[in-house]
Amino acid sequence: MNINYIKISELNNYIKSILDKDAFLNRVYIKGEISNFKNHTRGHLYFTLKDDTSRISAVMFQSSAVKLTFNPEDGMNVLVSGRISAYPAQGSYQIYVDKMEVDGLGALYIEYEKLKKKLAALGLFSQEHKVPIPKYPEKIGVITASTGAAVRDIMSTIRRRYPICEAILFPCLVQGKDAAPDIVRQIKRADEFGVDTIIVGRGGGSIEDLWAFNEEIVAHAIYECKTPIISAVGHEIDWTIADFVADLRAPTPTGAAEMAVPTVLDINTLINNYKIRLNKNIKNMVNTKFIKLKSIKQSFILKNPLSMYEIKEQKLDSLMEILNKNLKNILIDKNNKLNSIKLSVVFKEPKNLIKDKQIKFDLLVNTLKLVNPLGILEKGYSLVECNGKIIKEATDVKVNEILNIRLYKGIINAQVTNIKEEK
Repeated sequence: MNINYIKISELNNYIKSILDKDAFLNRVYIKGEISNFKNHTRGHLYFTLKDDTSRISAVMFQSSAVKLTFNPEDGMNVLVSGRISAYPAQGSYQIYVDKMEVDGLGALYIEYEKLKKKLAALGLFSQEHKVPIPKYPEKIGVITASTGAAVRDIMSTIRRRYPICEAILFPCLVQGKDAAPDIVRQIKRADEFGVDTIIVGRGGGSIEDLWAFNEEIVAHAIYECKTPIISAVGHEIDWTIADFVADLRAPTPTGAAEMAVPTVLDINTLINNYKIRLNKNIKNMVNTKFIKLKSIKQSFILKNPLSMYEIKEQKLDSLMEILNKNLKNILIDKNNKLNSIKLSVVFKEPKNLIKDKQIKFDLLVNTLKLVNPLGILEKGYSLVECNGKIIKEATDVKVNEILNIRLYKGIINAQVTNIKEEK
């Protein structure tokens, strides 16, 4: 049996010719969500259109792309029209889009914007909560997948730039439904490990691939982490919730490593600058002290040391004169007071003073006797009391009440039998 084998390119070109001849496929209208969007430097747009269960590759050449009135991006729902054909070089079919318009935002993009607004209101993105990245770390924790370009780029960049720093890998899932909880566990583990800086990230991908870094639990784990965190998720155009919460956002995993550590060259340059500044400062200090020493050596005091002693002697003499003068004035004042006391009446005629005091004393005694109530009772008067009150009028007592009559000597108790009022 003679079998005719053909080339792959021939087969792909044959399939392409069949698709190109199909009238239905020459003009199709479909809707879907953009993912894996790439804007080529020549202006061509490459992306994937997807729905809940399927996806198709798409390309929009520059001649059609310039007519767009919006900037396509991952997560957008769009309406497109174009033709279905094959790309022989890869053996795949795709849609060649000539028109595209927005059909609302994709579900993931809407969820992303909603969570972003919520966390911003809670203050998770506030600059005041962000801490600076250490300039010279000793240990750096790297939270990413254990395989792939991201971990290789980070580790190699750290070793090349700052070999004295230890880079510790905390491997985790970076894609899929179990990725977010795994990232949270590794953030907590690295925070307790005692590293100086943590890098959290992964390589590029679609919005679905990067979605673990848009989860709320990851955002809160980054916010609550005490160790400074650098977020390095995807490429420069990719922005995730983790980027907004982190203390610093890097455009790529390699960029995160460059931000986390200095270079040996930079450190050597810095040390040399410090050496130059230190030598200059020491030289200036020595010159200043030398000038000061020279000035002291040429001072009048050192050249004429006795002059300082003479000045002190003169000052001491002046103080001694003032002291003697003050002591003399004090003695004169005290002597005058003593003479005044000696000339007083008390020292000259002390008996007359005692006689005057005796007369005043007798006068006070007689005055006290006149006002003494016992002196009145001695003359025959009495003091009548009833129930603890002094009786002044007959109406102050009642018949049969007991009266206490106080005499000059003794007390008489009497009962009232009759009361007579004076008219």
